[in-house]
Amino acid sequence: MSTSFRIVLCSCPNQAIAKALADKLLRARLVGCVNIGGQSTSMYWWEDHIHSEEEVLLTMKTTEAQIAALFAAIQKAHPYDVPEIIAVPISEGSDSYLSWLTKVTQ
Repeated sequence: MSTSFRIVLCSCPNQAIAKALADKLLRARLVGCVNIGGQSTSMYWWEDHIHSEEEVLLTMKTTEAQIAALFAAIQKAHPYDVPEIIAVPISEGSDSYLSWLTKVTQ
């Protein structure tokens, strides 16, 4: 397949925000699938201090063609000043899944 694919990770402060963001991104066809993980503890540096917060991780599947629009949509809708938005290349996948992903994100 000639299209490149990505897994995008984004942490959210709670399940309600995660579901609302996932719904918005799916309806805009920026992602084909979003997995919403359970609550976990994130520890990170912010404003010269280590913080510890409960968060929910979104794992999204999309095409390279949608990355810029997806990042912009997350940045606009996300409540954090600096949301985690990380894209990782998908090196392999089943032809049927990747074909479906291409179809639903157009």
